[in-house]
Amino acid sequence: MTTESIDLRSDTVTLPTVEMKKAMLEAPLGDDVIDKDPTTARLEQMAAEIWGFDAALFCPSGTMCNQIAIMVHTQPGDEVLCHRLSHIYWYEGGGIAANAHCSVRLLDGVRGMIAPGSLSQNINAADDHHARSSLLSLENTVNKAGGTCYAVSHIRKLSDEARRLGLKVHIDGARIYNALVAKGEKPSDYHGLADSMSICLSKGLGCPVGSLLMGDREFIAKARRIRKRLGGGMRQSGLLAAAGIYALTHHIERLADDHRRATDLATTLKKLDWVTEVIDPETNIIFFRTSADPIHVQKTLEKNGIRCIYMGQGWLRMVTHLNIDDHQIRQCVEILKGLKIENTFIQ
Repeated sequence: MTTESIDLRSDTVTLPTVEMKKAMLEAPLGDDVIDKDPTTARLEQMAAEIWGFDAALFCPSGTMCNQIAIMVHTQPGDEVLCHRLSHIYWYEGGGIAANAHCSVRLLDGVRGMIAPGSLSQNINAADDHHARSSLLSLENTVNKAGGTCYAVSHIRKLSDEARRLGLKVHIDGARIYNALVAKGEKPSDYHGLADSMSICLSKGLGCPVGSLLMGDREFIAKARRIRKRLGGGMRQSGLLAAAGIYALTHHIERLADDHRRATDLATTLKKLDWVTEVIDPETNIIFFRTSADPIHVQKTLEKNGIRCIYMGQGWLRMVTHLNIDDHQIRQCVEILKGLKIENTFIQ
């Protein structure tokens, strides 16, 4: 057993670097609810310019960003279209129903990707009997599909088709920078493709808290009001926003290291006799199945110093991130190679 665990549960477990903490402590502050926090305003402007939107709004979490976007784009009784593996459906506490009072049309597609041609088949007729199809939400990368990512050309086709059908388009870009690095793309490639987008700062970018929601000025004005109603207005939020500015300046290119390390782990997992399936990682997320009960495997790994997470349907997940270096990956590989896991699966 190792003396210190290797935490691969999520890229949300990262801790701010010394340099990031310094930037946070030196940030100019104000009351962002009464008038404006200058550092928060700087982050919002920075993000909006990068991604080609009129304005942005700093929120405590990606879930809040997504829920606000859904509430702005829809009316109660409308229908939201998303892939069946989407974060907004699986991991936001039923918020589509509880907050926006909307129903959901779950779409299929290989590895979390919606095919553009499937949209027209899933639009309700303009009839009082049906929910009004109003919003398409796309997630990039797709967490529950194993960190897979849309190419911008695919999103462009979906966006064009959605708008032809009268849908608004929201991009849940929780790990959008991982997608950019993996695909060799840039934010300007996305300009004009969505009516709104959320990006998370506290995952691969390594911030302690925070996400950004972006859209046009009217959208952000409505979003700000909803954020207040949800309790998301923060006072001296520049302390957190400064971490976001630092991350957007210094922590993007290094995501390639996370992807490389994820590939190394996946290569090792494929060679283990108790691992039955591994999804080849495009980014920093590794999904794998085993011949044994996954909960037993998760507990065995933790006892031996490797922390991972169970994602349901037999899948275990490991995520590489800012606080995992090459030495820890080598440690993890050696531990995995040395493990003997009995078949404890109960039918």
